[in-house]
Amino acid sequence: MASIAVQYKFFWETLWNLPENADLKKLRQDPYVLFPGDQVFIPDLRVKEIPCATDQEHIFQKKGAQERLRIVITDEDDNPITNQPYVLEVDQNLRFDGQTDGRGAIEQTIPPNAWKGHLVVGEGDDQREYFVSLGRVDPVGEISGAQGRLLNLGYYDGQVDGQSSAQTTTALLLFQDKYQLPPSGENDDATQAKLKEIFGC
Repeated sequence: MASIAVQYKFFWETLWNLPENADLKKLRQDPYVLFPGDQVFIPDLRVKEIPCATDQEHIFQKKGAQERLRIVITDEDDNPITNQPYVLEVDQNLRFDGQTDGRGAIEQTIPPNAWKGHLVVGEGDDQREYFVSLGRVDPVGEISGAQGRLLNLGYYDGQVDGQSSAQTTTALLLFQDKYQLPPSGENDDATQAKLKEIFGC
């Protein structure tokens, strides 16, 4: 929703809370997770008029639209990788340097329409490299949504194509075994809830 809103010069909260988008809001529940085919109502821009004296100097401030990117880096046992240097490049024109915090988290303010990132964490033999797709995760109830989350969490290495496959089933079983869920191999309600909890949305 954020990238759509900035394209049309709105804040995402304005669009998300419009009565015309109430059905979409109820269906998706999360403004950061839409699906191809979802329809977002975009109203016409309104001109805002502010009366002021013509013989005086006035300052007008425009609110900027920024989003917060949060990534948590963990090892294979879900232990946070803490206090490690990182370099994050976003859309090849923004660069951030820092350290993961005590929770293994990286937090940066980025443009709402940012599309991709390249993240390097650690140094030497312990260095880890990640390619980050921003704004591209489907709803968790869709097969493609499960695949995308399982891919980012390290359980799946196939295509995020929305097609059920043996590879998808194996990834779901591995995830279910890890978190002691019923081993259905399906993207069931319990698995979706845990995927949202671990992935963050």
